[in-house]
Amino acid sequence: MTGERLRFDGWIAGVGTSSGTRLVVGHWPRSPFGAFSDVMVEHPDGERVLLAPSQRIADFVAATYRFDRIEVVPVSVTAVAPAGDSVWLVEAGPLRLRLRTGRRSALGLMLSAVPAPFARSPVWAALCDVPARLLMPGVRTLGRAGPGRREWYGARGLRPVVAADAVLDGVGLGALAPLDPPVAFGFGSAPRSPSLVRVTTTVELAPAGR
Repeated sequence: MTGERLRFDGWIAGVGTSSGTRLVVGHWPRSPFGAFSDVMVEHPDGERVLLAPSQRIADFVAATYRFDRIEVVPVSVTAVAPAGDSVWLVEAGPLRLRLRTGRRSALGLMLSAVPAPFARSPVWAALCDVPARLLMPGVRTLGRAGPGRREWYGARGLRPVVAADAVLDGVGLGALAPLDPPVAFGFGSAPRSPSLVRVTTTVELAPAGR
């Protein structure tokens, strides 16, 4: 018996900084909650912070991932020239982030050919899990997410992030860097190399009554 499946279609951007702070931005034009964006921040000391645009979204995300602190703040993501090398502007409470993506790699081109039904399938996610871990250490495509929940990711595109400028609480976070160590919000991390991933994420809730 399976529970309700909630599907989120959009992008995940993951970047590290020379200060040691790592940022993961979710931008979801299509979701059960409508269009929204959120940001996960992991500080050098391991503190994990969620920046969410509403209490409802904060409650759902916090029940799926692990955080030490949650802030409900306005969150906006603006993409400029999305057809080519694009610039993303992220504002989330105390955070200001500007990132620029480069051209798609061979892997990115391969992922862009993945049919949408495959990206939604847990079987496809399971098949991709081992190759993903080998190609991008820390990345998982299928796993447990919160009490009684299961989650899987279907990547449909990948671009490198080639530049980023981040300010948190008025302090610059330094130069773009790998996500190292991997972030620890859930069962897997964003890729070590700063990236923007086009993705369909599915969260399967616990069956009713459990």
